[in-house]
Amino acid sequence: MKPVAIFRHAASEGPGYLAGFLDEQHIPWQLIAIDAGAAVPPSAEAYSGLVFMGGPMSVNDDLPWIAPVLALIREAVDRDIPVLGHCLGGQLMSKALGGAVTRNPVKEIGWGEVAVAGNDIARAWFGAARHFNAFHWHGETFSMPQGAALLLSSAYCANQAWGIGKHLALQCHVEMTGAMIVSWCEIGAEEIAAHCTSPAVQNTVEMQRQMAGELPHLHEIAARLYTRWIGGLRDTG
Repeated sequence: MKPVAIFRHAASEGPGYLAGFLDEQHIPWQLIAIDAGAAVPPSAEAYSGLVFMGGPMSVNDDLPWIAPVLALIREAVDRDIPVLGHCLGGQLMSKALGGAVTRNPVKEIGWGEVAVAGNDIARAWFGAARHFNAFHWHGETFSMPQGAALLLSSAYCANQAWGIGKHLALQCHVEMTGAMIVSWCEIGAEEIAAHCTSPAVQNTVEMQRQMAGELPHLHEIAARLYTRWIGGLRDTG
């Protein structure tokens, strides 16, 4: 099978739980560290799937790698190569396919409940789950491109996930590990402090206190999503 390409845009925002999941499924993957200067591949042809992780930048920033990434996403969708996006990655997917990325009404940082939409496509991705606590860290939000089905929403962000065929875009983070949360709390301490009055921003103590109870269920959700997503790789790899 061709490898899955995983695009990292910040050193602290790697594949997390997804890496171990792919290894357990014996699916080869290749990290493309945009943050370390790796070039965007000229074509998606060498990969069975594309995964885009998060990052502190905006998809609307004038960064040299954004236009090639948007073109790569469009090519992958045209070729029916599965694409998966987490937070910034989901925003890249939305923009590539004709959606818009704009400021969310409030920053969402920390654990927060998301509700699963009541449509057949949402049930195909999330099964019997009707709501769960996801991890959030974003100040912008995406609109859904034409043909996308809404999958998740939260009290503070209407569009938390969408799906089109084999492709899944997430605004929230399902890939988190305990080590990632601790790291983000350290890196983002000033951002948290600056928005501490927001009803959608948790303090670092509470975020980390909830890890033991929330991460196992979040990993169950992630495993279900990733299992369905890798099913699409079989046709392309």
